[in-house]
Amino acid sequence: MKLLTLSSLNKVFKNKEPNFSEFTEYSALKNENFCFQIAFKAEAKEETEINLSVFSPISDCISLYLVKNIPAGKNGEERSDSFHYDLNLKEFPDLLMPIDGKFKVKKGEWHSVWVEVAPEEKKAGKKDIKVSFETAAGSFEKKFTLTILDDKLATHVSYKNPEGKIINVDHATMGNKAIAFVGTIGVQLGWLASQSDMLSEDWKIVENYIRNAVKHGVNMLLTPIFTPPLDTQVGGERPTVQLVGVTKKKGKYTFDFDNFERYVKLCLDCGVEAFEISHMFTQWGAAAAPKIMATVNGKEKRIFGWETTASGKAYTEFLEAFAKEFKKEVNKLGIKKRCWVHVSDEPNSEQLKTYKKAADIVRRLFPDFNSFDALSDIEFYRNGLIKTPVCAEDEADIFRKEVKNFWTYYCCTQISDFLPNRMFAQPSQRSRVLGVLLYKYDAQGFLQWGHNFWYSQYSKHPIDPFKVTDAGNAFPSGDAFVVYPGKDGQPLNSLRHKVILDAFQDLRALRLLESKTSRKYVLNLIEKGLDVPLSFRTYPHESQWLLNLREEINNEINKA
Repeated sequence: MKLLTLSSLNKVFKNKEPNFSEFTEYSALKNENFCFQIAFKAEAKEETEINLSVFSPISDCISLYLVKNIPAGKNGEERSDSFHYDLNLKEFPDLLMPIDGKFKVKKGEWHSVWVEVAPEEKKAGKKDIKVSFETAAGSFEKKFTLTILDDKLATHVSYKNPEGKIINVDHATMGNKAIAFVGTIGVQLGWLASQSDMLSEDWKIVENYIRNAVKHGVNMLLTPIFTPPLDTQVGGERPTVQLVGVTKKKGKYTFDFDNFERYVKLCLDCGVEAFEISHMFTQWGAAAAPKIMATVNGKEKRIFGWETTASGKAYTEFLEAFAKEFKKEVNKLGIKKRCWVHVSDEPNSEQLKTYKKAADIVRRLFPDFNSFDALSDIEFYRNGLIKTPVCAEDEADIFRKEVKNFWTYYCCTQISDFLPNRMFAQPSQRSRVLGVLLYKYDAQGFLQWGHNFWYSQYSKHPIDPFKVTDAGNAFPSGDAFVVYPGKDGQPLNSLRHKVILDAFQDLRALRLLESKTSRKYVLNLIEKGLDVPLSFRTYPHESQWLLNLREEINNEINKA
């Protein structure tokens, strides 16, 4: 059996000999998640049965996964840049399948075991990790040495002391995003609701996915007060996910916040720091109202949707009634400062007028709330229509110069100009470099859209993410999700999910070093020896540069 110890940045393809330098030692901070791989090829039989064992003083903190190949559909477009693997490949290593007992692999194919050291309080010092592959042909072993340093990474953000931290948001699963570093992401509650009664007495599946997102760096969640008007075909609708109950009687509205309260309390218990309140108006210009269900004369019906003019009297009166009660609710829960409100997602320059009308309504009804929107035309900000714009990476240099609190995001379109992203066909270092760039740009927040979007484009129907990975030939494979559905309502991670976590850990390590030295000192460190300054379009493409940089950061933290 052939064995190679590799970093988490290498992708191992079954029919290609790995051409990477061996990766046998590294360092990590005390509460940091750390991963490496062992690539292997069985050569003895047509099918080889393998039993793995781990020998280490920190073995109770170590998990093993078999990296599984997943089919790829659409991998890119004509404008896709050269920083991709072959776009014609039909599968990529992505799924991390927990190893529980023995497993079998075919002769002559390369595979990889993903080794994860979980973030826990551990004693500092050098720790050997030996992984033994036991087969009928004998026992084979690889050793890795991890040096655990005495420092700890800070948490993402604290609303008691938010300075210098980032929010990381993702609105795909329930709808989650993160803040300052805002990491925000969307956990797709619609799909989860199709698997179980999300609003029944058992919210365990929802909790599992929220905890997964938080564990991987997300600290703000999309919160669907009403069904989020995102990726919904004009005139169509997506599955109902509405945390706020609405009753209309004799022209008056009343609101039930029981499920909203339950969601907020669950999120806080899971470690969520902030709430991305779903958009008040439709995507792409705020022309209409989102889908809103209500009980009218004892029956549930849709009372607003694409047919509802955004700034018309009927919907404005509804928002006025809702805003009054919602503000009471968030004050009661003590989360007002943690709530961020939206107008509309991704408006363009031709939609300035309709966006302004909607933005004026939101500003009037929620005057002292945090607010933000994903948009990439600087004129919206210059015209005072938005407090915190979240621009696509393509426009980062323009927005960074003018916007006080800089946020950025990526989605399906960042496949050219070497912009960081997380597609199947992109090398892992393209995902991980994001953390260093967010530090360089002093980002306060980052938005990503897909945690578990297991639907076709426009949410027309659910898909099987083990077979369809491009939202029905709509987006490059990997864009719409970073986890897979597992048994008992537990998500299964992708290697991309782990690499993105590494990016945010790099960011937190850079900010830790800054707290011990200075921002100027850290910027000089990360750009040392580069021919051109770091930017979202210009950065070294070699994985070794990232590995060397992070090791140097750790050494500097240790010395400081």
